[in-house]
Amino acid sequence: MVSQSGILERIIEPQRGGFSPEHARYVLSLDFSPEEHGVYASLSDKAQAGALSDQERADLDDFLTVNALLTILQAKARISLNRHGPAA
Repeated sequence: MVSQSGILERIIEPQRGGFSPEHARYVLSLDFSPEEHGVYASLSDKAQAGALSDQERADLDDFLTVNALLTILQAKARISLNRHGPAA
């Protein structure tokens, strides 16, 4: 089975680094807002309880997709910074 995150990893290649230090720091600063974290947590809790509506399931899928992309990009950013050294 092909997963979205697997496809993204093959395209983005986080293990290769390649971001400038400035770009890497910017990517590492990206995050959901506090309100979005709350919605994400609430949807996750409802999913574990088996109580999601169809719309909530679609919303949670969107959060999961964005989180996977963000995780992969931030991994690439960390590797990029490590390759530039601590003074970067």
